[in-house]
Amino acid sequence: MRTQLLTLFDQEQQKSAHRRNLHEAAMKGSLPSLPQTLDQTPLVLTSSPPPSPPSSTDTPLHVAALLGHLDFAKSLLNQNPDLAGKPNSDGLTPLHLASAKGYAEIVKELVSVNPDVGFVLDRDGRSPFHLACIKGRVGVLTELLRVNPELARAVTGGGGESCLHLCVKYNRLEALKVVVEGFGKDEFVNWKDGDGNTVLHLAVAKKQLEIIKFLLVTTAIEVGRRNAHGLTALDVLSQSPRDLRDMEIKQCLQGGGVSTRFNSNGEITEVFSIRKKKELQNGISIKEQPKKHKHTDWLGRKRSSLMVVASLIATVAFQAAISPPGGVWQNDSTTDSNGESGEKTSHEAGQSVMAYNIPVAYGQFMIFDTIAFLASLSIILLQVSGLPIKRRRWMWVQMVTMWIAITAQTITYFITFIHMTPKNNQKTLYEVTKISVLAWLLLIAIVFIGNFIRVITWLLRKYGYIKEEEDPNNGEDDENDDL
Repeated sequence: MRTQLLTLFDQEQQKSAHRRNLHEAAMKGSLPSLPQTLDQTPLVLTSSPPPSPPSSTDTPLHVAALLGHLDFAKSLLNQNPDLAGKPNSDGLTPLHLASAKGYAEIVKELVSVNPDVGFVLDRDGRSPFHLACIKGRVGVLTELLRVNPELARAVTGGGGESCLHLCVKYNRLEALKVVVEGFGKDEFVNWKDGDGNTVLHLAVAKKQLEIIKFLLVTTAIEVGRRNAHGLTALDVLSQSPRDLRDMEIKQCLQGGGVSTRFNSNGEITEVFSIRKKKELQNGISIKEQPKKHKHTDWLGRKRSSLMVVASLIATVAFQAAISPPGGVWQNDSTTDSNGESGEKTSHEAGQSVMAYNIPVAYGQFMIFDTIAFLASLSIILLQVSGLPIKRRRWMWVQMVTMWIAITAQTITYFITFIHMTPKNNQKTLYEVTKISVLAWLLLIAIVFIGNFIRVITWLLRKYGYIKEEEDPNNGEDDENDDL
């Protein structure tokens, strides 16, 4: 009895040694050593794998599939095709490993031996097709879809995610394209995961603009679908953290729906997409939006610019008023005009030196500085007043006020510049000032004439004297439609 036990122990030791040798050969992809190992122990591929390292529960085919040894994997499959469907302790078949690593040729061999192995889920509830989507293995996905397109229908065991959900979750646009084009089912894109989210919900939450465009252009995705919380994709966008891509994503979503027009008899006369799908491929077009949305961006930019410039001018004008040229007197003076003490007070501490020495120039300085200060404050007040001043005509009023503020501030600067310059430099100063003033007046004239022409053109277009042409820029730069 003892002799039999020793014999069995020796046989198991030999088998374990041969298994280790086979795993080592699989790791190296060494074909020459494979026949010798199989001749020594023919049942090494059919018996259970050893319960201890180095190979754990992986079969030699697992190792070959993981490392991409195609010829070695073929030889193993020729010896025992059942190895293709054997999972390891993590529930991973050789097809899982080859799919995740992107070895399309090994995948082809495995599914040719056992096509049903593609439906096996690992311990995390994912099929080989799911792993290929997660890793973005386009070649593997193409091969699996060629063998059996139904593999794309499998959902994960845990979260109920489809392969499309996984492509979006891991931002695999090319894999998504392969699955959508290979599967060819429109309703497939509207499947929901365990939380009721479609792939569009996920793409919007992750701000994946290119994937959103692809879904809206290529598929029959329903923009208005709601998840388990009752949220549409647009609702998800509004509740997500702000991002530079939000405006473009919002335009995509608002243009992704389909509207239907009816005639007076209730018959459908036109079914159209608010944003044509071709236009989404080349960028977002907004020419089909209502006119009030067409100019939103322009008005917003103008309001922001006016607020910034008005705040700057108000700050400069205020500082100039409290610190006039020459400063202020630091003490009181009770000397009369003859330099002797008397009852007449020549000046008081805190009063402007320029007001006593050059009263006319000081008056001009304060007049134009005050105009600049009040004009800029008027713009700020209008911006924060809450009044409905978002139409263009109100924007033009603010812009004219801004021109006044800038011009007054410029004149204030020249007055200060002239009276702070010594008399021996007056000639040079005069030439510089003359050229500067002429250049400034020329710029003002150009701006005035340009806007005058625009107003005239708008009036002629409004009353039908000029035919309105289609805007090649889709209205983004048209600033004359609603003066």
